[in-house]
Amino acid sequence: MDATIARAAAGKAIHLDQVTKIWGSTTAVDRLSIDIPAGSFTALLGPSGCGKSTTLRMIAGLETTDRGTIRIGHEDVTRKGCADRDLSMVFQSYALFPHLSVAENIVFGLKVRRMPKAERDGKLKQVADLLGLSALLDRKPAQLSGGQQQRVALGRAIIAQKPVCLMDEPLSNLDAKLRHEMRLEIRALQQQLGFTMVYVTHDQVEAITMADQVVLLNKGKLEQAAAPRVLYERPETPFAARFIGTPPMNLFPALIFEGFQGGQDLSLGIRPEALTLKKDGPLAGHVRAVEFLGADLLADCISGGTPFQVRLPAAASLTPGETAAFGFDTPDLHIFDKRSGRRRDDLTHEIGVHLQA
Repeated sequence: MDATIARAAAGKAIHLDQVTKIWGSTTAVDRLSIDIPAGSFTALLGPSGCGKSTTLRMIAGLETTDRGTIRIGHEDVTRKGCADRDLSMVFQSYALFPHLSVAENIVFGLKVRRMPKAERDGKLKQVADLLGLSALLDRKPAQLSGGQQQRVALGRAIIAQKPVCLMDEPLSNLDAKLRHEMRLEIRALQQQLGFTMVYVTHDQVEAITMADQVVLLNKGKLEQAAAPRVLYERPETPFAARFIGTPPMNLFPALIFEGFQGGQDLSLGIRPEALTLKKDGPLAGHVRAVEFLGADLLADCISGGTPFQVRLPAAASLTPGETAAFGFDTPDLHIFDKRSGRRRDDLTHEIGVHLQA
């Protein structure tokens, strides 16, 4: 890779302050404030309709903000058009011109900006070599696989050498194997070139395997913005606890645990992989079904009307219809206040010790 590409694509920080978007009577994005460090990979994650694509489009300048401020680098771009924000974008559909060759698609933006042909050709060679497209430059998009088309779309964004690259669910049209390969390629590319990536996805696997920071949205509001490991190990809300992790975290009303007094306003969270078979453990459940997953067993259980799941080593002995007891380590306990909707770390040790007693 030519070092000039990396220097030209050095990322800029992005700051959203109380950004709001309203469609009629619906608030699509509600007072969203996030910081995206320069040169980082940030994933906007959440279910359909949570506001992630709208947020990306506001950063891009494709949608106007109703309230709030967007800064890219040191510049307020809130009222600037897309062309004045110094960024590139990759869409879900790839948006390739079917009548143009791979080479023509990649350099299209440079040609529109009237860059001299010799300079265009030099940049094209660099990008084609970087993305493994050198042998495909004369082909039309219809002659390419899905993964190759995605590389062309990436090439068109990279060749512009912008400090910010936005991607809107770019892998959703690919099969599972190609998605895995492209996740690795996109992440490696972003790290090599150093631009700031903002990446929209509804797939938590994409978000936690690729991103430095995950911004989790729900109904237009920020649930939590943190590194993937922090989101998994210390979710701030029950929504974050359930959305991150496969299978999702189990949430129990505190009163389900025998002998636990008080706590009507508390929920206790324990991940399926944190539960272990333990005679006289604090959680007893009726085993409804057991699935063999190769290295693991996944058991569906119920206790006091609350369903929960347990992930155990494949060698574990568990049979549908039996009643089993489960234990867990205190650090694996997550406590949430039902009234505020936030976690209560101040209660973890006290309640954990009580339950294990």
